Amino acid sequence: MNSLDFFQKGGPVMYILFLCSLTVIAISIDRFIYYRQAVKDKSEFQTGLEKILLQKTVPEAIAFCKNFSNAFSFVAMAGLKAYKKGNDVEQALDSTYSMAAMKLRERINYLSVVVTLAPLLGLLGTIFGMIQSFSIFNVQAGQPLAITGGIGEALIATATGLCVAVLSLLAHTYYSQRLDTILTDLEQTYTIVLNCVPKQTMPGGSIHETT
Repeated sequence: MNSLDFFQKGGPVMYILFLCSLTVIAISIDRFIYYRQAVKDKSEFQTGLEKILLQKTVPEAIAFCKNFSNAFSFVAMAGLKAYKKGNDVEQALDSTYSMAAMKLRERINYLSVVVTLAPLLGLLGTIFGMIQSFSIFNVQAGQPLAITGGIGEALIATATGLCVAVLSLLAHTYYSQRLDTILTDLEQTYTIVLNCVPKQTMPGGSIHETT
């Protein structure tokens, strides 16, 4: 039995499972590329940013952030621009951090959906296949083998569904772990900006501590 015959014997559900597997692969490639760009030059950026901010030079810190295109510069830039305009730095950092986290979480939930959906689709295809197998009522010579062979073919859908679910589970676990790591690093950048920017003078001459 070649691969095409094996696929066709699984029934119509196999086409849905095939789409599920393509979805998992597409999301995995997309998140891999996005996460790699999000953490590009992370250590260099955080070390350089803190050093510049400790010298109380916010304009230089903004110019420094423009040299990077990762998620950390995106968050830090928002806080520094808010400081330069006299706005609330912490609020700007909060909103930008939430936006960055939302972009990082995009499509990850689809992987968990496939983990649950694929085995159910495989089981559904198996049930349909077994119904067809047991629809043979006039058992004559050779027909019992036809029934058992039909059950074996019906189980192809379940096996395929489990394989797709395992693939999706591995991808979901890996990217969830990477997501947690990136968010932790973003929080460190958030803290660096919040703790290192100079004091802000609020309307009325009062001093506002950004920390």
